[in-house]
Parts: sequence; structure tokens; C-alpha cells
Amino acid sequence: MTMNGTLNIKPTNACRFDLVSLGEVMLRLDPGEGRIHTTRSFNASEGGGEYNVARGLRRCFGLRTAHVTALADNPVGRLVEDLMLQGGVDLSYLRWKPYDGVGRSLRNGLNFTERGFGVRGAVGCSDRGHTAVSQLTPDDVDWAQLFGGAGGGSRWLHTGGVFCALSETTPAVARAAMEHAHANGTFVSYDLNYRDSLWRSFGGKVQARAVNRSLMPFVDVLFGNEEDFSAALGFELHNVDAHFSALPTAAFRAMIADVVAAFPNIKTVATTLRTAHSASVNGWGAICWHEGTFYEVPQRDVEILDRVGGGDSFASGFIYGLLAGKDPQWALECGVAHGALAMTTPGDTTMASFAEVMRAMKGSGARIDR
Repeated sequence: MTMNGTLNIKPTNACRFDLVSLGEVMLRLDPGEGRIHTTRSFNASEGGGEYNVARGLRRCFGLRTAHVTALADNPVGRLVEDLMLQGGVDLSYLRWKPYDGVGRSLRNGLNFTERGFGVRGAVGCSDRGHTAVSQLTPDDVDWAQLFGGAGGGSRWLHTGGVFCALSETTPAVARAAMEHAHANGTFVSYDLNYRDSLWRSFGGKVQARAVNRSLMPFVDVLFGNEEDFSAALGFELHNVDAHFSALPTAAFRAMIADVVAAFPNIKTVATTLRTAHSASVNGWGAICWHEGTFYEVPQRDVEILDRVGGGDSFASGFIYGLLAGKDPQWALECGVAHGALAMTTPGDTTMASFAEVMRAMKGSGARIDR
């Protein structure tokens, strides 16, 4: 075992994978500079909150990652698979589910996403009911083999609240994965990632809090923002003034302290800080609590082409820092730089290189590279 500050993470040579993620992958349909309701063409790509983290770690940071998911076995599912294969994430644990011909009982998810600009915010319209991954059960995956079998194992597991909101069975799947991961010394991160559209017909905030709180005892590293901590866990801000958008504040730090006091097993909490001046310009920074100490990257304005996936790229950069044995401040700066770069390109997933992240961390400008 090697020490990452106070994080005791398994060494690289002890595992097949550096990180395994668990979650849905949808086909993203992007109208480019147009609008969903007026376009006549879409660009297709893949995306999903948990998957985006694994793909970022593979493509930008060169780590060995795998993704656990399920797809309906039809041409759309095979297109999503082909897109994921280009991302380099290991798909040994992709489960194919029989398609009934029309999708009455099982289908693949679609995510229509348009980019905002100026005063017009981004818009997402997902079509993901009855998807294959929402029907996974704990027994569909050999977790013991994945996390502890001969020639297997992973240093890290990443999943989150989006996956757990998909159906009545997915929280049990996440719990099984997290329990087996912990039993084999694998670190577990969880992104609360509260989505009202997912929980609305599934018990709302009451059910979201019940599900997420039941999983917190298995979490080592928690990602979330003030809305997540409130809606998904039930914690409230105290003494908030009208200028709360100027994060971080004492109230927000107190909120994080409440979370880790309730769940003392959590070793690290990390969250992005965002102030949306417009869809095209956001204040962007981050704050981290790690073993009793706060670390911060102050917000600075960044220009945005496509904000979707910025938080996932932050998470992959932050996790990379911890897996690489860096201190929490370095990991936080890496996450902020990677997230900022990911939002300069279209699609959910990063197109940034490791060299670009390192330059951004040093504050290098945008001079032409030739």
C-alpha cells in the first residue's frame, strides 16, 4: 500500500485498473450552434456523468479505466459502444440486454443537449426511461471477480447519484459495488450530482435523501455542491446572505463540516465553485475539505463553449491527482484546470491533453502552439 497524504490507496502494480466507474452512458445528440427544436441535424457523441470521469482519466491522464454499464443490443447500442471504444475505456463489464424490437420494455438512453450562449442558457432534454442500465441488478456483475479476482482489482471505484436515480434497483447495484470495493481495499468516490428531472417521479428529494444517505457510509471521497448537499443529503446552509453566489463563504464551509461530521468515514469532499455571469462566461474555481483542512482555488472567469461535463472533468483531474500521490491542493488545481479546458470543446467528454492541463495549472496563456 502507498500513502497519498492520508489516503492509503493501492499501488498501481497491485491492480488491473486504476479506476472503475459505474453508470449510464447515453447517446448525446447535439445541434451544434442551433437549437434542439429548430435543428435539422445533430452531432452524435457519448456521455454519462460517471463514464465521463473514467474516460477523462483514460484519454487525458493515461490511466487504465473500465466502465460498468448495460445497453440494449440494437444499432443504437452498438453506436454507443463504438463511441466508447474510441474513448479507450475497457468494456469488459458492459452488459448487453436483448432488445424487443420497439423498446417497450428496454431501450438505450438519448440526451438532446444544446449549448447556451450569452443570456441564453444551455438546455438538456433527456429521453432515458426504461433504459437497459436502469434494469441492472446486483447479480448482473461479478463484483468479487472485478475487485478481488486473480489478475483483477481496481484502485478506485467511481459512481454517483445520477445512476442511483435511474430506478428502484440501481441503488442496490451501487451498494453491492461499493461494498465489494471496500472489502478489497478499493477507494470509493461518489458524485451526488442531484438531478430534479430524475428524482421527480421517483420520490423527489425525500427519496433522493434516503438513497444517498444510505450509501454515504461506503464513500471515501465525495463530490457535490451546495444544491447537492441540500437536495440529495438534507443539509442546509446557515446565515446565508443575498450575495451567496460569491462562494466560498463561511456558511458553505460550515455546510461541508456538517456533512463530514454526519459521515466521519468521508475523508475528502471536493466541489466546484461556479458563478454564471452568462452562459459564455463563468467564474470557475473549487474548494476541498481533506482530513480537517480546507483547500481552495479561487474563482476566475473562464470562457465556455459547452459547460456539460465540466464537473466530471474536474472530478477526473482531482482523482488523478490523488491517484498520482499528489497533495490535495495540487489535485484541486488539476481538477479546476481540466474542467476549464473540457468546457472549451463540444460534448460531454474531455478533448484536453495532459500537457494542456499542466500548462493551464501554471497559468499559461492561449498563445498558438505550433
